[in-house]
Amino acid sequence: MRALGLLSPRLSRASGGRAAKGCSVRLSSSMIPRVRAEDPLNERRTEHILEALKLVKAGASPRFLESVAIDIDLNVDVKRSDERVRGSVVLPHSIGKSPRVAFFARGKFAEIAAAAGADVVGAEELVEEVMKGNIDFERCFATPDVMPLLAKAARTLGPKGLMPNPKRGTVTTDIEEVLKRAKAGEVIFKAENNGTVSNMIGKTNFPPQTLCDNALAYLKAVLAARPARFRSKPPFSIAMSSTQGPGILLDQNLWAKETTRKR
Repeated sequence: MRALGLLSPRLSRASGGRAAKGCSVRLSSSMIPRVRAEDPLNERRTEHILEALKLVKAGASPRFLESVAIDIDLNVDVKRSDERVRGSVVLPHSIGKSPRVAFFARGKFAEIAAAAGADVVGAEELVEEVMKGNIDFERCFATPDVMPLLAKAARTLGPKGLMPNPKRGTVTTDIEEVLKRAKAGEVIFKAENNGTVSNMIGKTNFPPQTLCDNALAYLKAVLAARPARFRSKPPFSIAMSSTQGPGILLDQNLWAKETTRKR
């Protein structure tokens, strides 16, 4: 079975993240300067995500630490409201430092947020700081009662993807749980205009099994977030790569085995 090939990140972007169905794009070793001719990465084949991640690590630059990312082409049309895909997942292994989190809340809710680990807590005064452009946080939550107040900061927070929204679970009174997930490095995903979902799952210095655990958790969450009529079908493509390394294109039917088999 043709399990994977090498997919040029440049080619992937130029084609909107899509490769021809049922085929892999293979690069010659001369096109991969970091891979030695006597150990040609492009001649390797595997049908397991763990082996694919070993290839990703082998193709990474030894000169600096690179990120490892997964790009999933879900073959959905996000212009249709019933085909939009978004969600979140807490990976088994942290991929970096905890993000700074802001919580817009008053009174008892503000006290709970501060005790639960929010880095910035407030209401009126925090909104004023945000409108001045003082945004020193990466995640943002709010309780329902402060949303009318927060509305005037929507033009500032919205373009940055920080405006709390009930549909995204960021407007809530379940303060301790959402902060626990956020501080654990919860990964937010959303299908882009071309129907692909891309996120970092670790660094090239992570052990292969650690990357594999994160990859499987991420894949399961993304595929489960698809509209019901898509869930029995494989995604158009799944590719993994380091920041500057070649992309490893998995067989389009591999996901069914890897995301369901017991480990």
